[in-house]
Amino acid sequence: MTAAVALESGYWSSLGEGVGAILLYALVGLVLMLVGFYAIDLTTPGHLRQLVREGKPNAIVVTAAGMLSMAFIVVLAIFAASGKLLEGLIASLIFGLVGIIAQVISVRVIEKALGIDIGAALHSEAYTPAVLVVAAAHFALGLVVAFAIL
Repeated sequence: MTAAVALESGYWSSLGEGVGAILLYALVGLVLMLVGFYAIDLTTPGHLRQLVREGKPNAIVVTAAGMLSMAFIVVLAIFAASGKLLEGLIASLIFGLVGIIAQVISVRVIEKALGIDIGAALHSEAYTPAVLVVAAAHFALGLVVAFAIL
């Protein structure tokens, strides 16, 4: 008894297109994550990258929450961009950029409204509980912006 294994016509072409789409969306996602990080770094008092390298616990918590929130925005921007590949990539990039801007501005407004001196907290050698509010704001607003994209 022999089993015939045959691939459907166009299988390799379809597979190649899928791999290409993954690579392009990964590139767009990477660019948006970097833009998101630099947006957080630019709008946060102090040099966030340096504070993270120095092991400042509050800077690490805020950066991690910011990166997670940016990932939500990027993932749902990609998910919302259905259709042709080029249209999807453009929509993901635009939705992602608008979402990042909205999220960063919103977090800064919440810090001001609550009176949190995020600059002092980020530079502190010791963990500051108020930084959890900022981290939660990053996370929550990232979710809100991400779902608004849908």
